[in-house]
Amino acid sequence: MRTPPIVLHPQVRKKLLRQARRTRNADRRTRCLIVLRLADGWSAAAVARGLSCSPATARKFRGRWLARGFAGLVDRREDNGLTKADERYVALVRWVLGSTPPAFGHRRPTWTKSLLVDVARRFTGVTVGRTTMGRVLKALGARRGRAKPTGLCPWGERRRGTRMAAIHGLIDGLPPNEVCVWEDEADINLNPKVGPDWTLPGAQREVPTPGRNVKRYFAAVMDAATDKLVWVRGERKHSGLFIELLAKVLRAYPDAAVVHVVLDNYCAHGSRQTRAWLDQFGQRVRLHFLPPYDPDDNRIERKLWREVHANVTVNHRIGYIERLCDEVVGFLTRWNIRAGLRHGRELRAAI
Repeated sequence: MRTPPIVLHPQVRKKLLRQARRTRNADRRTRCLIVLRLADGWSAAAVARGLSCSPATARKFRGRWLARGFAGLVDRREDNGLTKADERYVALVRWVLGSTPPAFGHRRPTWTKSLLVDVARRFTGVTVGRTTMGRVLKALGARRGRAKPTGLCPWGERRRGTRMAAIHGLIDGLPPNEVCVWEDEADINLNPKVGPDWTLPGAQREVPTPGRNVKRYFAAVMDAATDKLVWVRGERKHSGLFIELLAKVLRAYPDAAVVHVVLDNYCAHGSRQTRAWLDQFGQRVRLHFLPPYDPDDNRIERKLWREVHANVTVNHRIGYIERLCDEVVGFLTRWNIRAGLRHGRELRAAI
């Protein structure tokens, strides 16, 4: 049976046009325009193409208009009953996201919408669709983020807090003739780190890899007061690279009575070769070790090396390791220029 055409009285047409122009509800505007286009003789497929909806939606509101008029254009979802994903449900999903799937008996290590629906149903008895779970995640501000690899510090929280308080107290109470720096090393790989990037729909960035990786190593210190850097680079990450850095730091601070170096527990920092150099030349150098497996408390790693990787090594397309190292040196040089300008402004502001 053929669906009867829509015939609009001029006054009804004016009212539909007025509602389409004035409403702030995009769905309501689309429904009014569907009726108007169908009354103009458009097919359901043509309406779908013109208004970016489906032909089924156009046919559905044709039937509603013919059956109920303006009342057929009203959103009827308020008649669906109580909301399943209420505040209690959202709070439960927030609690679930604080843990991992294995904690709830699943073997998969990462969350999917289907797993969240299953776990939430187990606790609430409420079943929702994946689309509804997507709206719950959006309401929570959840995102698919990268996990951060961390090592478990064997120290207790009290011992770790005491060590960090001592380091920060040293920095805050540093005499004028002494200097404190943060030290750390970074690996530079010819094989690029792969990271997120903005791309157009349907496209994916391609990052060429050389196949055989080549490494270089940078060791650097960052002044705790000014953020200025001193660095060295080498082909191997060993005690010799660390000693070379310490010697360069002493030359960079000729007037400092003592240079305090805050660093992690890498084996080269306490090796026999390093201790021998300190016994002979390190009267002006004092090492202060961070708690083990605690990279977040090392300011140079948190502030500098993450920026180096984000600005130079992630998704890089450089085919030669020496050129890649030159890019790193360029970044470190620009860092020092900005740090000098920033420190100068702070000094002028303090006068």
